Amino acid sequence: MYFPVAGIEVNPLVPPLVAFVISLFTSMGGVSGAFLLLPFQVSILGFTSPAVSSTNQLFNIVAIPSGVYRYIKEGRMVWPLTWIVIIGTLPGVLVGAIVRIKYLPDPRNFKLFVGLVLLYIGGRLLKDLFFTKKKTDTPSTEERFHQQRKNQPQTKETNASAPGEHLSRVTVQQWTFSRIVYDFCGETFVVNAFGVMALSLIVGLVGGIYGIGGGSIIAPFFVSFFGLPIYTVAGAALMGTFVTSVAGVIFYQILAPYYPGMVIAPDWLLGFLFGIGGFAGMYCGARLQKFVPARFIKWILVVCLLFTAVKYIWPFLVQMVHP
Repeated sequence: MYFPVAGIEVNPLVPPLVAFVISLFTSMGGVSGAFLLLPFQVSILGFTSPAVSSTNQLFNIVAIPSGVYRYIKEGRMVWPLTWIVIIGTLPGVLVGAIVRIKYLPDPRNFKLFVGLVLLYIGGRLLKDLFFTKKKTDTPSTEERFHQQRKNQPQTKETNASAPGEHLSRVTVQQWTFSRIVYDFCGETFVVNAFGVMALSLIVGLVGGIYGIGGGSIIAPFFVSFFGLPIYTVAGAALMGTFVTSVAGVIFYQILAPYYPGMVIAPDWLLGFLFGIGGFAGMYCGARLQKFVPARFIKWILVVCLLFTAVKYIWPFLVQMVHP
């Protein structure tokens, strides 16, 4: 099947299947999978114009709602954190779209930028996995949550809560301009609201350039820098990605007529095909997350990030050695 906007020909079953597999695993970490779909589109399918960024954001719009629904239903949505992420990332996404079009239209330069961003995030997570030592023998919040899920009786989903279910749900205690306080699994977490907003602004800028909405960047930052449990930030990261992706697609569509010699607007059909697969993958991933150890989820993120980063940066290193 030929996609005229992307300028590629591919079996229509390939995009949803690839998106399903990627989203199944990445959604457990609060990541839509768009950061891996973009390399697939650029390197495998040959979709290299700036429209690949807006198409990637279209994928987010279609795919993310199913994962968000599961996190809301299971009571693991930190809404104050979600709104701060949205407010912070929106301006960055719009500026990032302009930077992508004006300064990074060349696929070669774009790949280097992407590789450096992903290398930093992956390296930060890898450092935490190897060098962060537990100060005591007390189980971490994530370990307690995972243990509670294993110990709870396997019953059909009803309106009645299972024994201990309230402990595995997020309870917001305070939300002010300066901080957010919430409880999860018997532990209280205090989040610097200004810090999150500043981070979100930077993430939005990078996400707008990359066409990912920022979730793949902000979720690892929440875990690494703010020390928040992955089980509580996944929903907020996905919801923030959804809203900023909507803004990104609209902005790219508005800018398209002003750049007649460049393909900017999304490939709607290709984006929807990716989105359909992602919709199913994210629902399954969000549903399965509570049964998967947090450390394993972090390793999924690290492997995906570093593999993609090395793939993009390696050609530049080779060229430096053998000009």
